Amino acid sequence: MKKILLVDDDIKNSMLLKRFIEAEGYEVTYAQNGKVGLEIYKDLRPDLILLDINMPEMNGFQVARTIRESDRRVIIFFLTDRTDKVDRLYGFKLKGNDYIPKPFYPEELIAKIQERFESDITSQDVEYQLGKTLFRPNLASLTFNGETHTLSVRQTEILSILAQNIGKVVDRETILNAVWGDSSYANSLALNVQITYIRKLLADPSVTITSIKKKGYIIN
Repeated sequence: MKKILLVDDDIKNSMLLKRFIEAEGYEVTYAQNGKVGLEIYKDLRPDLILLDINMPEMNGFQVARTIRESDRRVIIFFLTDRTDKVDRLYGFKLKGNDYIPKPFYPEELIAKIQERFESDITSQDVEYQLGKTLFRPNLASLTFNGETHTLSVRQTEILSILAQNIGKVVDRETILNAVWGDSSYANSLALNVQITYIRKLLADPSVTITSIKKKGYIIN
C-alpha cells in the first residue's frame, strides 16, 4: 500500500481530504504543521507528500528544501493558495513534482496521485543508451565515463519523453502536459529551467538537446 503524508495546518479540511484519499486505498498520515511533518517523514518514509506552504513552525518550502537535501525519490505535491508565478517557480526549483492551487476538487488530486504512481511503475527497468551515456529512469540516473549523476523526478520525466523520441522534435505542449498537467506560462518557464539543468548533467559531448524555435526540443 502506498504511503502518503499530508502536511497542512487546516485540520478540518485535511481530515476530510484524508478520508477521501484513504477511500482510494492509500495509507494517509496527517501532520498539523511543517515541523511535525518533517519528523513524521523521517520515520514514515512516505511515497508521496502533500505539502501546504503557509504553516506555522516551518513552512512547506522549508520542509521541501530540507527533504530534498537527502531524498530525490519521494514525490512532493504543493497544495496552496499561493499562486503567484514566483511561488510556483520556487516550488519547482525545490524539486516539487506538482503545484496544485487551492481550492481544488479532491477527484482532481486523486487523479494526479494515481497518474504519478502509475508513471513510476511503467518507468521501471527501462534503460536508454544516449551516445555513451546510460540513462536509467527508474534510478533517475545518468552514467557517463564511470560517473553517475542523479536527476530530479521532473528532469527524469522530461528526459524520458525525449529519449523515447530520439531524433524527433517533441512539442513543448506535449512535454508540459505530460509533466506538469498544463502548458501555462509559469510551467513553460519551469520547463526552460529544467532543460538547462539536464544539459549540464549530460556531460557526454555526443549527446545534444536542441531547442527548435516555436516548436519544442530534439535529442540527438
